[in-house]
Amino acid sequence: MIQVTDLRKSYGETEAVRGISFDVRPGEVLGLVGPNGAGKTTTLRCLAGILPPTSGSVAIAGRDLRLDPVGAKARLAWIPDDPRLFENLTVEEHLRFIGRLYRVEDAEERIPALLEEFEIAGKAGELPGALSRGMKQKLSIACAFLHRPKAILFDEPLTGLDPIAIRKAKDSIVRQAEEGAAIIVSSHLLALVEEIAHRVLVILDGAKAAHGTLEELKAAHPDLAAGARLEEIFMRMALGPAAGAAGAPPAADPPPPPGPLPPAP
Repeated sequence: MIQVTDLRKSYGETEAVRGISFDVRPGEVLGLVGPNGAGKTTTLRCLAGILPPTSGSVAIAGRDLRLDPVGAKARLAWIPDDPRLFENLTVEEHLRFIGRLYRVEDAEERIPALLEEFEIAGKAGELPGALSRGMKQKLSIACAFLHRPKAILFDEPLTGLDPIAIRKAKDSIVRQAEEGAAIIVSSHLLALVEEIAHRVLVILDGAKAAHGTLEELKAAHPDLAAGARLEEIFMRMALGPAAGAAGAPPAADPPPPPGPLPPAP
């Protein structure tokens, strides 16, 4: 559903993304992790069509983003870490506008359900200036889900949410995957990635450092203690062997693994 081939993005002499290739299948959640400045957000913005790649290709649901930008963008949704809303549109008007923009035929039926799902029905008539940071994030996600995108890109999706909203947002992400969407979640919250992602892509200094299931990443570092968590694996890759947790006891109550990886089409 998402195909990225030799993606490169340069800013002058600086190559921010260096030849990254990967794919995301329908029904799969890919966790995108890396330190600040590694190239995660630049990668996502290239996938969303916000930034033009210097070279390489991106395809969404079989639509080449360079050759058919409208067709590709019509099939994806992008949720940035900082919600960008229209100051003069109410919460409900945002959803109605998105419904018209994407020609969602059943928007009138879907909007009330999304308002309830994200607990913003009581704010339907409010302007963004009256919303909390968390409410704005909920509205951004609701707008993204309205047109049933086949590919969804999240950049720090839980920013500003309270614990109850975090739990519901995670459930919504998993449910979108179960309904067939291909999802990329970029987050510094490694416990979140470990809980919901089928595979993990680690980016260091603009390049792909590791890509695979959590078990495959663990197998690449057999010296780590049994039961090592994603945090320990990431620290080993980012900081070297001295940062590893070899010999440390496994963390208590690890999150359950996500469902089985969807079969390749």
